[in-house]
Amino acid sequence: FQRPSTLIANSSLALRLLRCRSLCSRYTATRASKEPLLQSGPGLQHFLQDAALQKKMQQSDLSNHFGKSVFIETRGCQMNFADTEVVMSILTKAGYRIVSSGQEANIYLIMTCAIREGAENKIRKKLHWLSNLKQHRPHTVGVLGCMAERLKSKLFDESSVVRVICGPDAYRDLPRLLADADSGQRGANTQLSLEETYADVNPIRAQPESPAAFVSIMRGCDNHCAFCVVPQTRGRERSTPADAVADQVGRLVDGGVREVTLLGQNVNSYRDVSSAGVFAAGRTPGFSAVYAERIGGLQFPDLLDRLSAGYPACRFRFTSPHPKDFPASLLQLIGERPNLAKQLHLPAQSGSTAVLQRMRRGYSREAYLRLVDDARAAVPNLAITGDIICGFCGETEADHEDTLELLRLVRYSFVYHYAYSVRERTRAHRLMKDDVPEEVKMRRSAEVDRVFRDIASADNQLSVGQRQLVLIEGDSRRSADWWRGRNDQGIRVLLPKLPQSAQRIHQFDIRVGDFVAARVDSAGAQTLLAEPLAPVPDGPAGFASALAELDSSRPLPA
Repeated sequence: FQRPSTLIANSSLALRLLRCRSLCSRYTATRASKEPLLQSGPGLQHFLQDAALQKKMQQSDLSNHFGKSVFIETRGCQMNFADTEVVMSILTKAGYRIVSSGQEANIYLIMTCAIREGAENKIRKKLHWLSNLKQHRPHTVGVLGCMAERLKSKLFDESSVVRVICGPDAYRDLPRLLADADSGQRGANTQLSLEETYADVNPIRAQPESPAAFVSIMRGCDNHCAFCVVPQTRGRERSTPADAVADQVGRLVDGGVREVTLLGQNVNSYRDVSSAGVFAAGRTPGFSAVYAERIGGLQFPDLLDRLSAGYPACRFRFTSPHPKDFPASLLQLIGERPNLAKQLHLPAQSGSTAVLQRMRRGYSREAYLRLVDDARAAVPNLAITGDIICGFCGETEADHEDTLELLRLVRYSFVYHYAYSVRERTRAHRLMKDDVPEEVKMRRSAEVDRVFRDIASADNQLSVGQRQLVLIEGDSRRSADWWRGRNDQGIRVLLPKLPQSAQRIHQFDIRVGDFVAARVDSAGAQTLLAEPLAPVPDGPAGFASALAELDSSRPLPA
């Protein structure tokens, strides 16, 4: 053995070196003719000291970035907006400064969506725009979220401007990635986790003045629908402990929040396995899943019961659920608890049983319609929203007509509809043919839009003259002379700041965050115009009396 020519800067290598020295001692005892064993050199203490020095240098590198300005552009679903608030908290704690304009920032981060090709192409256009900036060009550009997770380091090949790639479970590593980028290196971390929920991160609200807030309660999805890339970009399901959820909701309510939307890729499959006891919520009758039913832990109806009872002056919503996870206990709770919004999102995806089977949705058209009937029976004045995919693999004109008929039967208040976009690493990509022409997909999507809007407009007309419960969210985006808010069914409501008629009896001040009783004067497909009549008292008694006395939804025609 010869003396090492360089110092080894890793403590694990130091242990190996000591083991080698021990072996060499035994070896030279029997082979005295060989060269004498090295008696001096770097010891374990040296490597521990060197490792401590490296850690100190790394902390120094990060501290050099204190005060760096960061702008985060958020695209996609509500979960992305909640994730942006987590990232803001992590970076602020690391010394970065969050700014409201890309022109003020030397770090530009984009929170991305990968659910469809169109969403990713918009990000590519943004990256191209950033690469061509002549003025106010950020020093570092990073791609976060689902597109980062799906494409990983391929994004470096696609765009020379990208310096940082960070997946949904790696946000804690962002300070290190940004420090590396500042030193001229590209950095990526797209490692998915079986445990990460960011439960100990207190999100910084992107809109602190808003009376409505998002709270993420679970991450990931185990359903593996044939069309969906979410299990690959968000990983396996895991839930935030109920105590952490309650603490975050409590902080929001103490800060003036009046409405909380609970979020998750499959929000109603929530299951806190850290909670003692065994709870079995059960699946929706007639629905199945690709995995066995999971027993144990505190489940979604229990969490919703705890939150709505613990914070009676706050209204609660949740999205996005899967229809298979609506046990009778959950529907009953929504119907009975006055501060649980009378709105359910029930993504159907198709009205054809044959298409649903190819999608691996775990239910038939008939089972879905039974769930709708059960939900309306359990929850008076219920509004239902949905998702529809147009032109999935093998969809025929008859399948499409089944979907249009489903819209007429369910009478959705809103439908999110999309032309099918094939995603790599999905079952449909591997085993099916994307055989519906693009122009046919777009025509079918337009027909879905027309049918649902006609139905929503007709149903909303029935609410004219009714009194409804509305949360004031802020000024209308079109005119500062009007308030904007949402009713219990999640429909947007605009209210004048000044009296519009002599019939107004109650004179009272309206502030952002107030619940008010309002009379609907006119209606469109997605917006109601209403006049405020009276404030609603805080607490369960206020909600209960308001919902009992007001006509809080549109009665549907027989």
